[in-house]
Amino acid sequence: MSKISFNESTVEEAALFWFDELRYGIAHGPDIAPGEPQAERESFGDVVLVGRLRAAIDRLNPDIPQEAREEALRKVLRADSPSLVGNNRAFHWMLRDGVEVEYRRGDGSIAGDRVRLVDFDNSKENDWLAVNQFAVIEGQCNRRPDIVVFVNGLPLAVIELKNAADEDATIWDAYNQLQTYKQEIPSLFHFNEALVISDGLQARIGSLTATPEWFKVWRTIDGEDNADSILELEVLIKGVFQKERFLKLLRNFVVFEEDSTGSLIKILGGYHQYHAVQKAVKMTVAASQPEGDRRCGVVWHTQGSGKSLSMLFYAGQIILHPAMDNPTIVALTDRNDLDDQLFGQFQRCSELLRQIPVQAESVKHLRELLQVASGGVVFTTIQKFMPDEKGERVEELSDRRNIIVIADEAHRSQYDLIDGLARNLRDALPNASFIGFTGTPIEKRDANTRAIFGDYISIYDIEQAVKDQATVPIYYESRIAKLSLNEAELPKIDAEFEEITEDEEQERKEKLKTKWAALEALVGDEKRIKLIAEDLVEHYERRVEALEGKAMIVCMSRRICVELYNEIVKLRPKWHDQDDDKGIVKIVMTGSASDPIEWQGHIRNKPRRKELAKRFKNPKDPFKIVIVRDMWLTGFDAPCLHTMYLDKPMRGHGLMQAIARVNRVFRNKPGGLIVDYLGLADQLKYALAAYTESGGQGKPIIETDQAVAVLLEKYEICCDMMHGFDWSKWTTGTASERLGLLPPAQEHVLEQEEGKPRFLQAVTDLSRAFALCPTHDEAIRIRDDIAFFQAVRAALAKPSGERKSPEDLDQAVRQLVSKAITAPDEIIDVFSAAGLKKPDISILSDEFLAEVQGLKHKNVAAELLEKLLKDEIKTRTRRNLVQSRMFSEMLKKALNAYHNRAIATQEVIEELVRLAKEMRDAVRRGEELGLNDDEIAFYDALAMNDSAVQAMGIDELKVIAAELVTNVRKSVTIDWTVRESARAKIRVMVRRILRKHGYPPDLQEEAARTVLEQAELLCADWAA
Repeated sequence: MSKISFNESTVEEAALFWFDELRYGIAHGPDIAPGEPQAERESFGDVVLVGRLRAAIDRLNPDIPQEAREEALRKVLRADSPSLVGNNRAFHWMLRDGVEVEYRRGDGSIAGDRVRLVDFDNSKENDWLAVNQFAVIEGQCNRRPDIVVFVNGLPLAVIELKNAADEDATIWDAYNQLQTYKQEIPSLFHFNEALVISDGLQARIGSLTATPEWFKVWRTIDGEDNADSILELEVLIKGVFQKERFLKLLRNFVVFEEDSTGSLIKILGGYHQYHAVQKAVKMTVAASQPEGDRRCGVVWHTQGSGKSLSMLFYAGQIILHPAMDNPTIVALTDRNDLDDQLFGQFQRCSELLRQIPVQAESVKHLRELLQVASGGVVFTTIQKFMPDEKGERVEELSDRRNIIVIADEAHRSQYDLIDGLARNLRDALPNASFIGFTGTPIEKRDANTRAIFGDYISIYDIEQAVKDQATVPIYYESRIAKLSLNEAELPKIDAEFEEITEDEEQERKEKLKTKWAALEALVGDEKRIKLIAEDLVEHYERRVEALEGKAMIVCMSRRICVELYNEIVKLRPKWHDQDDDKGIVKIVMTGSASDPIEWQGHIRNKPRRKELAKRFKNPKDPFKIVIVRDMWLTGFDAPCLHTMYLDKPMRGHGLMQAIARVNRVFRNKPGGLIVDYLGLADQLKYALAAYTESGGQGKPIIETDQAVAVLLEKYEICCDMMHGFDWSKWTTGTASERLGLLPPAQEHVLEQEEGKPRFLQAVTDLSRAFALCPTHDEAIRIRDDIAFFQAVRAALAKPSGERKSPEDLDQAVRQLVSKAITAPDEIIDVFSAAGLKKPDISILSDEFLAEVQGLKHKNVAAELLEKLLKDEIKTRTRRNLVQSRMFSEMLKKALNAYHNRAIATQEVIEELVRLAKEMRDAVRRGEELGLNDDEIAFYDALAMNDSAVQAMGIDELKVIAAELVTNVRKSVTIDWTVRESARAKIRVMVRRILRKHGYPPDLQEEAARTVLEQAELLCADWAA
């Protein structure tokens, strides 16, 4: 019975099968390589299939002269920018909008035109092709991506695959491989629109510049249901690369913008954005027709999941839709800072809109902008839709039906402006259609919002966003009890919560002045502020020991902001700097010359606040803590922000908006943390009730106690595994005593059934749980023990410096925990811990092997030797096929017997030592035979059959080996290993040499095959 093999090529075949189902052409890279009968490239440096591209250009642009079409082709193939991303951006706009050309008409005049590279409206007019093993050579680098997806000969997607059955091969290995390709064969990526990584089970899609956290899952094929029961790779290929969907994704869901560090990044829309926008566009077209009701609906996508981008994608697609007849888009918010934030997003990505958006500066300016005949993207706040005189009606500005009002956070009924919105907007724009985008749900009782906007178009709630890792979970910690607040006063604070909110402080100041002043006096008591400052500084410093990042403090008033700042810098003077470009802590607030003199240093104009925002968003900038009253609480994205300290009465949507500042995805941030100094738990419960009542799944916040419960559960698992082992010296002993604990601790773990993998996973889980609550009393109580577990884990995981995969260890968490608990995770030398000198692995001396055999801790010795031998076999695999196979089988056999408890630890050590000596002797054998490394590799390929050695003799085999090396080296051409014609020539040459020297005929076929495989291992070096 033959053994079914499952490897990387199996995943590749499955992917190609799914592309075939989508009616793509399928080609094998070597078949279309230069020099082949079906060649489609002149050289391996060509990454565009020029014949296909030229044919598409001619087919799609019949009315443009041939010379201009050739000029367009030259522009596409020419890279003008020194940066990969710059070239990619330039190409993307050519792909989307066509290539600008000029040509002379018959009458002598000059015509300007655009040459289309792709037909976005009719997928059948395009040429679709998926190619596997597409070799590219650039400079000295020869790389072969697994699958390249071509549209009209343009390599628009690259798919890198790993073997699902190989536990050492993860999707992140595929990610790393793509990063290498970008460095070594950048020309392929000038044209790239999507990168896909998969091991057959997991699959992720990302843009050219996406970091690992921005490679996202694609959960649905048609947008109707999440296809969780189907393989992720199949869902991704069928969901993204279905021809019409892929064209829409390229045209409407790709943008470029600068990040907080000034680097240009490319953004690719996610599945929830793509399908929400498709539905929203369909609803909008229907609502804006003469028979439509002008209510497009509401898109509820939880905060942090890319709502602003969804609005941008929607606007871009609506502008292009032929049924909309060059519409005007009015983007409406209710706060200046939110208007600025949203306008900034649209402005940075205005290429998608085909026009520059404009921000209304005044009521008069707004009226001028809306009285145009067609087109335009206008940003305004609701307050600018006001009549000239109070009590009058707003004059009509336009009666067109193709005006679309996009309302951000549509349902803020607490502003008492829903009626005003309905009245004023409908007076000004009586035939406009309305669509709402929101990060928090519409309350069931909020009938006004539904009356204006309609029902939900799309819901992407917290549960789904966290599952997709579009956001991180938010944890909640209450610290009110620790501050010795007057318990009798707390009910008074609670009673005010229902009446006092952040926005009423501005809108209804007079009405609430006395209540607010009384509450502000209590919250801003001098002793209380001092207590909070002390607690907050200690808390934040512990927090950043465990997780590098930034914090926001939300205070009730500007006075409290200033006084809290003063107390903090008393405790940490070095955190203060009056220069905007320096300092760790800052206040961001507005004010005027009439404010107290001690406030003036914190009052900045809009440009200065903008520069501070840039600093805060930059994870490398030392500006770590910001104190605010109501700025930066909505529409402000700083992914590196991971902690919010709340000391201000808040409720409802305002509270939900504020806490969402910490839920942004950033590297390996496991979660955001809300620290409550004012007892906001009830308000969070009310917000949760409104959320679930509206159909949302998942919790807006998770109690830190739950993280602590998980921490203690994982801690108990680790303690159970170390039961009976005394590690008390870890905290009380000297450095050498602490280090001396590691070998017996390893031994203790290794003696258990499946001890090593169980312990590695348990400590990883424990580390992640610790990262979420490092300042909790329980976490502090057990941190030394966690340090010990981390050290043992490090010793077990990397005895010979083996690489750790992100999937296995979560690198960031590992670093943060080791920093927090001073575990020497990254500096443990296992050899010295085991009492050994680190060996030269390539020689494995008798002295070293004797030391290993004599080690006190036998399981540690076995683990160490196994790792060393595996490393040596891996190294050997690259040079000598036969030896590596032989030693690999011997190692596997010994370890299987060991793991099955068929032999004792001492016996396996003896077996491994014997194997190590044989490997060492194999290296020396080449020297004894007078053969170099390449020749001994071919000699072993010929001598693997004993009867051949007996028939030919050693000397004759040495002659054949030397001749093979000389001739095969001459015959090796670039990429010959995957070109059948080149392989056939070498196979013939090998057989001829074997026959010439009288190699046994019955063994020639097997020998030729082995020699060819051996040559493949060496050819990369030779070809280079």
